[in-house]
Amino acid sequence: MSIESTEAEGDEEADHPAARATELATELGEVITELPAYREFMESKAAVESDEEIQQQVREFEQLREEFMLARQTGDATNEDLRELQTAQQELNEIPEMAEFQAAQNRLELSLQELNESISAPLEVDFGGKAGGCCED
Repeated sequence: MSIESTEAEGDEEADHPAARATELATELGEVITELPAYREFMESKAAVESDEEIQQQVREFEQLREEFMLARQTGDATNEDLRELQTAQQELNEIPEMAEFQAAQNRLELSLQELNESISAPLEVDFGGKAGGCCED
């Protein structure tokens, strides 16, 4: 047995936990695609993306929001501009397909948050908080 083969074996052993973690992460991703919350999200997303009227309204809202943000940065935004933006957003949110999309997105985010907490628990690290400050009070 040469030193090279021993080093190579050592590298494989060192990489094993990382490879296993990657394998498990891939499996987790695949299982997530089977969750009802994920499927509902994807279905509602497809419904919104395939509806040209909704897409036109989204584009108009995005344009209005961009104009408002630019006006706000230059100090030219008015309360009327804000009301117009809020009205456009409310109209967009009242479209049944858009409302379902947003509700499905919220349900999926909640499911993913719960999974994140399950993954983080044995690590004793709150990834939602600060993960790097060893000397913080």
